[in-house]
Amino acid sequence: MNPSVETWNAVYDNDTAPWVIGEPQPAIVALERAGWIRGRVLDPGSGAGEHTILLTRLGYDVRGVDLSPSAVEYARRNAATQGVPSARFDVADALRLAESEALAVNGRPPAFDTIVDSALFHIFGEEPELRAEYVRSLHSVCEPGGRLHLLALSNREPGIGPRIGDDIIRESFTDGWELEELSPSRYLGRVTEPVAEEAQGLQVRDGRVNVAAWLARLRRL
Repeated sequence: MNPSVETWNAVYDNDTAPWVIGEPQPAIVALERAGWIRGRVLDPGSGAGEHTILLTRLGYDVRGVDLSPSAVEYARRNAATQGVPSARFDVADALRLAESEALAVNGRPPAFDTIVDSALFHIFGEEPELRAEYVRSLHSVCEPGGRLHLLALSNREPGIGPRIGDDIIRESFTDGWELEELSPSRYLGRVTEPVAEEAQGLQVRDGRVNVAAWLARLRRL
């Protein structure tokens, strides 16, 4: 699944994005506390900006990027509301990160020490060509020895949104990557109109669901 820019814009303009929960994902918070976020950080598919805001507040040099202009505007407003106006967000295509003028440094392609992908990779799960293009794009902007942390919805149990098996992660990150760890995790989502039908039968608390995910750590060779 690779929705259009207009589709992404609509969920932010109408506030129906099920991944907008008003806080960072606990799994990403735990990564930072464990010391896995280092150097320059990229947050692709930054959405509402919660992870970029969190890491900026903690003193990291981080950039959030999203294909959707509406998402970027939403994130900037969110950052200002949370008292972190210095959080940086730009419009960029995750499939062509090295070509992004917004991320370029003195006219040169960007390079990041840590990449945090929260719920972006899995949208390419059933499209091998797009998935491979995204993986190459990540590789092109990750420093050798840098790490990608990947939080993706899992098909281990019923949930919402596009869910994948761990085999998709293992098969996708071969050339140029070392899979250091892949383990079950959890993901918090908001029950909104686009996922209301899928959420039927799930345990919902305060309008949220807690669903299965994968958390992978990969090192760029």
